[in-house]
Amino acid sequence: MKTIKGPAIFLAQFISDEPPFNSLESICQWASSLGFKGVQLPTLDKRFIDLQLAAESKTYADELKGKVQAAGLEITELSTHLQGQLVAVNPAYDQLFDGFAPEGLRGNPTARQEWAVQQLKYAAKASQNLGLTAHATFSGALLWPMVYPWPQRPAGIVETGFTELARRWLPILNTFDECGVDVCYEVHAGEDLHDGISYEMFLEKVQQHPRACLLYDPSHFVLQCLDYLEYLDIYHERIRACHMKDAEFNPTGRQGVYGGYQNWVDRAGRFRSLGDGQVDFKAIFSKLAQYDFPGWAVLEWECALKHPEDGAREGAAFIQNHIIRVTDKAFDDFAAAGTDDARNRQLLGL
Repeated sequence: MKTIKGPAIFLAQFISDEPPFNSLESICQWASSLGFKGVQLPTLDKRFIDLQLAAESKTYADELKGKVQAAGLEITELSTHLQGQLVAVNPAYDQLFDGFAPEGLRGNPTARQEWAVQQLKYAAKASQNLGLTAHATFSGALLWPMVYPWPQRPAGIVETGFTELARRWLPILNTFDECGVDVCYEVHAGEDLHDGISYEMFLEKVQQHPRACLLYDPSHFVLQCLDYLEYLDIYHERIRACHMKDAEFNPTGRQGVYGGYQNWVDRAGRFRSLGDGQVDFKAIFSKLAQYDFPGWAVLEWECALKHPEDGAREGAAFIQNHIIRVTDKAFDDFAAAGTDDARNRQLLGL
């Protein structure tokens, strides 16, 4: 068994124009001061990483890694969540997702998608140059407007959607394979890969590609009323990254899973800081230890109520206290009688 690495923190929700959150060096010093040992690095802000340069220059990648290590941290994974979203966008969301792309590409879905695909390929090579083995992203979505079957979906449209999604991702997955890096899709509402069944449909379309892996985040499954512990039993061989994020689901006579168009504070299902929600993290960490999870326990702070800096400070200690240092011996070794084949055969009447 392996002891999970951590605690680490996803920096996306903390980056801002105010110190210490406005440069890689200072945000790493801040994270280190809270007890974190790793950072998951988003890739759209050049103050923190020039993704293309990290892909094309091993020297730059080494310098970047050195800046993080100077704070006593490691880079756990790179993240292209926003670029991954743009690999596949239903036209209904074109304007809403345009803000994820450079200004010059907005209003041009074809150019936006080409840019996103190239970003993912840069991320593969940058991850290789940084010595990383896993990468965090979204799948994008062509079918999400039809997630509920009303109006009745046209026959064959789901098949067509997943066929096209796979066609777009296969060249990306192959690039990651060449670089020795797993693509870890965060299974998430708003993505075509939003639960286990939809992931399996995608996996079939990409011919069980060995790099089409998973980022596990139990908070999204609480909001879907999906069994997030059995999910680990089913998919643990494909889980190569994780976000530790809490959530709660408190349905009422007025609203349930869909939330009644309410904002996050007023929804029946909402994200919470670690320890403030309903997720059974003791069971999760036990299963991750049982299944030899090879990666990092990464805090993703998203909370409708608590200040992010408090969530980060408390989250570091929460993860540290939940990581199981796995045993190197059986608890009943003290009672072992040793190995004696002749005696064993005698006890069995052989």
